[in-house]
Amino acid sequence: MTVPVLHLALEADGDGAHPAAWRRAAHAPDQLLAPRRLARVAVAAENAGFTLLTLADGALPPGGAPDPVGRIGAVERAAFAAASTSTLAIAPVVPVTYAEPFHVSSQLASLDHISAGRAAWIVAEEPRPEAARAWGRPLVAGADARARESRDAVEVVRALWDSWDDDAVVRTVATGRYLDRDRLHYVDFTGETYSVKGPAIVPRPPQGQLVVLGRHGLVPDRQLDIALVAGHDLHTLADEASAAGTPRVFAEVEIALDTPTATAAERVADLERHGPWTATGRLRHIGSAPRLVDLLVELSEIVDGVRLHPLVLDEDLPVLNHLVLPALTDRRLTARPLPGTSLRTTLGLPRPAGRFDEPGESATTGAPEEATR
Repeated sequence: MTVPVLHLALEADGDGAHPAAWRRAAHAPDQLLAPRRLARVAVAAENAGFTLLTLADGALPPGGAPDPVGRIGAVERAAFAAASTSTLAIAPVVPVTYAEPFHVSSQLASLDHISAGRAAWIVAEEPRPEAARAWGRPLVAGADARARESRDAVEVVRALWDSWDDDAVVRTVATGRYLDRDRLHYVDFTGETYSVKGPAIVPRPPQGQLVVLGRHGLVPDRQLDIALVAGHDLHTLADEASAAGTPRVFAEVEIALDTPTATAAERVADLERHGPWTATGRLRHIGSAPRLVDLLVELSEIVDGVRLHPLVLDEDLPVLNHLVLPALTDRRLTARPLPGTSLRTTLGLPRPAGRFDEPGESATTGAPEEATR
């Protein structure tokens, strides 16, 4: 299989990257959380040839952030989108500052089984103090403490995915035996704030390990498959990409495109009347589809993929589908994922062996156990 030069991801949370995007959406405001709307977006992205759909999340309700948005949990939406598609990979954001890594591991492993190997995970933090109250947990204060929680959580989640050998499930009807308990393993993790015994309660994911994405610098590069890098210009973004020591690097790009009824600048100005498009440090393109194609061609020289954050999904996604992705396909810069292919295969990443597969590792038996704090 020839691996495409550039993989494209689409952020599909809310109605778009602008906090007032709902004012230009093609649906009624009360349809924002409707399952059919998510399915339409996911199917449109799949038909266009996107590699990955990402879904933001957070513990705080609307009004608890500068850019509020109503949402259903990202993992739940990801499971629904996975069932509505066949080749598109799905990556929910799952913050780990307060969430139990045992539960995160189970949710994401289940998502990989549901999607037949098309799941990924975007690691995130909960920096706001209100999130601690929402979780009913003590505040994790300071960047260093949050980084420790993220590092430990990713380590535990990855270990739990390996706590079942690939052949642990035997399903022997004659003996009524479902699994081989000798092929389950304790992870025995002890960190500064919690410990996890294991093993997991979900069999090893189809990919072995889900593809893990995260902001460069949030967790150690060795824990990530894809680093998400940002920069307000190409030079800064290139520096960030070269500094990332991960197998793959994706650039973060916000876009507003010319449409048949309005220019990109007119669309942005219309929404700015209701509130600012908050600067995030990401590269931002406001203009025509051909100019975006040119930008993506330039980016293909320095990154493996791009995650696009459209101004308004309902307006920008059709332009991406009809003008941008076909142009990239014509230049052989990208290709749609193949049916029956895992996300790891699409990205050219190997399926890792389990950490307990090494000779000399002893298997232990016992019922799965959760974390203790």
